[in-house]
Amino acid sequence: MLFEFSISEKNKCTIVSLTGELIEKNQAADLIKKVEELVAAGNNKIALNLEGLKYMNSSGLNTLIQLLTKTRNSGGETVIYNMNKKINELLLITKLNTLFKIVDSEDQALKLLSV
Repeated sequence: MLFEFSISEKNKCTIVSLTGELIEKNQAADLIKKVEELVAAGNNKIALNLEGLKYMNSSGLNTLIQLLTKTRNSGGETVIYNMNKKINELLLITKLNTLFKIVDSEDQALKLLSV
């Protein structure tokens, strides 16, 4: 299964929706480049919609950490929402759930980012 992403904007926040499987480092190169461009342009509040992401491994986790680091280093934030059970368990096992801000819905993510 391929990995794809789409980007939209809502309430001065960037929504990044991930779909497919994120299992190789080079799959996310375009995503990381796009987020770098957004952050450089001052768009450092990102809501990551993982609803369409079926599976990810350590490479996928590394990608999420890179996105979080880029936004936080610029004074922004990344919030994750709409995770499936497998990805939620992966974040719990790796204790990354303590690093990320995780909510259930887009509305909650946007509310958290607008503070």
